[in-house]
Amino acid sequence: MDGNDASHDRKKDDGRNPFEKFVEAVNGRVSRAPFFFVILFIVLAWAVSAPFWPDLKQWQVAIHTFASVVSILLLVLLENSGRRSTEAAQEKLNVLAEALADLMESQTDGDEELEKATTKLRQAINLEDRH
Repeated sequence: MDGNDASHDRKKDDGRNPFEKFVEAVNGRVSRAPFFFVILFIVLAWAVSAPFWPDLKQWQVAIHTFASVVSILLLVLLENSGRRSTEAAQEKLNVLAEALADLMESQTDGDEELEKATTKLRQAINLEDRH
C-alpha cells in the first residue's frame, strides 16, 4: 500500500457531517492568498466608489456592514475548524500516550520506578477512565 492509498482511505469515510466538510472547505479557501486579494479588491472598489454615493455616511455603513457580516461568519467557521483540529491532535496524543503506557507496563517486571511512571502517565491523561 502506498501513500496515495492511505490518503484515499482516510478521505473515503471520515465521519464528518456536511457542516464540518463545509467548514473545512471554507477554511481551505480563506486561508490562502486569493481570498485576501478578493477582499482587498472589494475594499478598493468600495474606496473608489465614494463619489457615487449621495451620502458618505451610507458609504461608510455599507463597508462596515459588509465587514461585520463577513468577520462574524469567518470567525465562527474558523473557530469550529480550529476546535476540531485541536481535538484531533489531542486524540492522536492520547493514542500515543496510551501505547507508551502499555509498552511501559509490559516492561515493568517488578521495576517500581517504571510502575510509578506508568501509573503517573495513565493518571495524567486519564487513561484509567478509558479502560
